[in-house]
Amino acid sequence: MTGKATAGNTGSSVRSDCFVSLEITKTGGIEINLDSKVEVLYGENIRQECRKVLDFYDIKHCLLEVIDTGALNFVLQARLEAAIRAIITTDKEYLPEMLAQNLYSTEKDRYRRSRLYLPGNTPKLAINAGLHQPDGIILDLEDSVAPAKKYETRFLVRNTLRALDFYGAERMVRINQIPKGLEDLEFVLPHNVNLLLIPKCEDPEQIEVLEEVIGEMKHKYHIEHPIWLMPIIESALGVIKAYEIASSSPYIVGMAIGLEDYTADLGTQRTLAGNETFFARCQVVNAARAAGIQPIDSVFSDVSDMEGLAANVQNSKQLGFDGMGCIHPRQIPVIHENYAPDVSEIEKAKKIVNAFIIAEEQGLGVVALGSKMIDPPVVKRAQRTIDIALKLKKIDANWRDEFLKED
Repeated sequence: MTGKATAGNTGSSVRSDCFVSLEITKTGGIEINLDSKVEVLYGENIRQECRKVLDFYDIKHCLLEVIDTGALNFVLQARLEAAIRAIITTDKEYLPEMLAQNLYSTEKDRYRRSRLYLPGNTPKLAINAGLHQPDGIILDLEDSVAPAKKYETRFLVRNTLRALDFYGAERMVRINQIPKGLEDLEFVLPHNVNLLLIPKCEDPEQIEVLEEVIGEMKHKYHIEHPIWLMPIIESALGVIKAYEIASSSPYIVGMAIGLEDYTADLGTQRTLAGNETFFARCQVVNAARAAGIQPIDSVFSDVSDMEGLAANVQNSKQLGFDGMGCIHPRQIPVIHENYAPDVSEIEKAKKIVNAFIIAEEQGLGVVALGSKMIDPPVVKRAQRTIDIALKLKKIDANWRDEFLKED
């Protein structure tokens, strides 16, 4: 058993990561050369952690070089394991402990106003992501990861799912395009992922293939919690087939649109005005609403323009979207504030929910507001508006008492 492999990142801009170069030899024992700015404080701990991983894989002779830029243990473990498994064939996994606070599932209709994209191969961005309180955190295995880095990134994403506190954010992973993305599932599904994003989705058959593999793996790993799906529409064909895709599985909770790839597919440039994407965005909203799922808008790429972002969110909300992706934590509060219900929406929701409560108190089988009957989905949306308004402190918890006084 001999061979050489590398994994990780190094360079002046790299933080909270490491680069490992491993050469498995036939003799000579284990030699570890460490270059770390925290050598004095943590050098021995780093070496001990390396030895634990090497011992787990029964490696007796090797030359290991580690360039450390402040990597936490789960990062070091992932980098070293990726290098080892690039050399030897084994199914053994060196898994960090799963944090108890990450063992939660999510509801189909939970808030998905903001989803923070994090490149799966850049641990420094993930470490404190949950503190910014996005509705979801996306660990990306697709476009943000160079092809040559995809294999080793799977180990890091797996360890991130286990070892980092997500602070209640929905735990999401964007896998690679089907069928390549099926190879990602072994590194994701057993580690309490809540939702998978399926990029460049163009046909419901992609969802069917994915669901079949998910079903097999849920049985294999005794996974009982739901694993939600969110296809991303990024091409002209995907737009045309949007409703077929949106309605292809009961586990699809939302459908997103990716406008950078979509405009490239059209052969045009994405503009701030958005005339070139208006049809596609409307198509996705209508398909999602018809299928009873959440429509999710594309990212706003200028992270320095908060006014432009606010205007973009207002336009997105007007088109019917429930949320959008974001690429920087500073975008999260702007997105939450501008997707929040305004005064007129809140007042309308109050009337609907109040009418529902009265109907229940009187034992009525139907809910009416004036002479108009109100369907259950309308009541549900109104209650959701009230819940958001309460969460954002736009109304008081005793809103109904005040509302009845005004009424």
